[in-house]
Amino acid sequence: MDLKKIAWGLCLLLVSSSSFAQSADVPKPVAKALKKVTPSDIEQHIAYLADDKLLGRKPGTPGYQMAVDYVTDQFKKLAVAPAGENGTFLQTVRIRTALTSPDAKLQLQADSGASETLAYGKDFVIFPNPGQQQVAIEQAPLVFAGYGISAPDLGYDDYANIDAKGKVVVILRGVPQDFSSTVASYSMDVQTILKNAAAHGAVGVLVGSPNPNGKLPTFSSGMSSVMAADGSVATSRTYHPAIKLLGMVDYNTLQKLLASAGRDVQEASSSIKEGKTASAIFPFSISGSYSNSYQDIESYNVVGKIEGSDPVLKNEYVVHSAHLDHVGIGKPVDGDSIYNGAHDNASGVASLLEIAHVYHNLKTKPKRSVLIVMVTAEEMGLLGSAYFAQHPTVPATQLVADVNTDMPTLIAPLLAVVPLGAAHSSLAEKVQQASSYLGLDVEEDPEPEQNRFVRSDQYSFVTQGIPALHIKYGNKTLDGKDNLDETVKVWREKFYHKPQDNYKGGTFDFEAAKKYVQLNFLIGYLVAQDEQRPTWNEGDFFGTRFGSRE
Repeated sequence: MDLKKIAWGLCLLLVSSSSFAQSADVPKPVAKALKKVTPSDIEQHIAYLADDKLLGRKPGTPGYQMAVDYVTDQFKKLAVAPAGENGTFLQTVRIRTALTSPDAKLQLQADSGASETLAYGKDFVIFPNPGQQQVAIEQAPLVFAGYGISAPDLGYDDYANIDAKGKVVVILRGVPQDFSSTVASYSMDVQTILKNAAAHGAVGVLVGSPNPNGKLPTFSSGMSSVMAADGSVATSRTYHPAIKLLGMVDYNTLQKLLASAGRDVQEASSSIKEGKTASAIFPFSISGSYSNSYQDIESYNVVGKIEGSDPVLKNEYVVHSAHLDHVGIGKPVDGDSIYNGAHDNASGVASLLEIAHVYHNLKTKPKRSVLIVMVTAEEMGLLGSAYFAQHPTVPATQLVADVNTDMPTLIAPLLAVVPLGAAHSSLAEKVQQASSYLGLDVEEDPEPEQNRFVRSDQYSFVTQGIPALHIKYGNKTLDGKDNLDETVKVWREKFYHKPQDNYKGGTFDFEAAKKYVQLNFLIGYLVAQDEQRPTWNEGDFFGTRFGSRE
């Protein structure tokens, strides 16, 4: 019995049986504006943003600035008002890329008195620390904390039987097998792991490798964070101020530690996978030191506003987000070194510009205001969206929902969609209404193992208590085989994060892109028109943890 599929099916059944889930009652002016969505406009936006002259739109480069200028120019043409800082379209995002020095040191000290110096790069690696250039840790006891999960409401808590205060916790990456895909994605997120460790008083986290033949990562390109104006760390996926040490240890070191507590890697892995905690105290402590070097740049989120028509509700905001950046210039593939990011995510930016165009053609705006937010540094760890969600350019409590657009991969007719994250809130109703109006099926995620829910910018809003979703392709195909995910997997292998993700010579279905724009617009419009702001489902995992900004 697949409980995940049953839960999703019940969710869709409840939504579709609700009086709210009928096809959207779209006013004639809105229907008329929707029909004006132009595939050629979407194509032109992608062609410009994915041109070689933008050099892959890496934050901090002239190419990214060209993309910023293009978006702001389009906003002006479409009468989108500036909603950034100081009356501009821009929100400054200060990005720090940190590197750990290769002279980092760690030493295991057994309670018996014996010690062992670990080799950097072979036995261990350390994540860079953006908040402290010199870090030292002295004789911190080691404990095993399973997956590093603390979720007593789900009947699983790796910290229930150990005291982690002042200690370094050793963990494995993963989740119990009965966790749903979105809950699993959240639970494995490094920021979640760090917060759990800090909440239990830990001073460090070491992730053990369960693969006897595996190699540790090098972090050769560093790890990036957003810095506040005062020099503190504003947001980071791999940093917590209470955690002095975040690193990884190899299989042999992990096995040695587990053996000291009468366990082994396979036994511990199997136990926690089955939902049985295996926490233990190790007869070891750890000492060490490391230093960090920094490279700081400034980049920008681009924020525009379409003001609502209701005198009260116009002070609340529905966000349409998409990341403007890509990865720049990299390793050549078939003679090309410019990673243009046509699908990822020039297509998402183009979609939002066309949504703004729909509003431009709509004389009467919805009750709530709409923010069109093009964020930076998604490819560096959702940094721009995390900074905006935590430090919005409008009152934080007035953000009611986020509809995110990231690499919809529109390479075939759009017949069905997967609304990642929608099942957690009342946004599922709006998805069902809009999809029904446009003749689209709504499906379960065909690739839950991709953890897409936490890998794009909607997740930044979820962790701030704001209901959010991300519309991806479904599996439905014209030939009835309903296996579009197989086509997408082949496409992704050849194009994803490669120079081949280009406009010239790329694969696009611009009619599908038109329908995608119409759907995302309509979802946002329905939210903006509703007297009630979106709510988390009663008892929902994310709603319980992050609450609401009301």
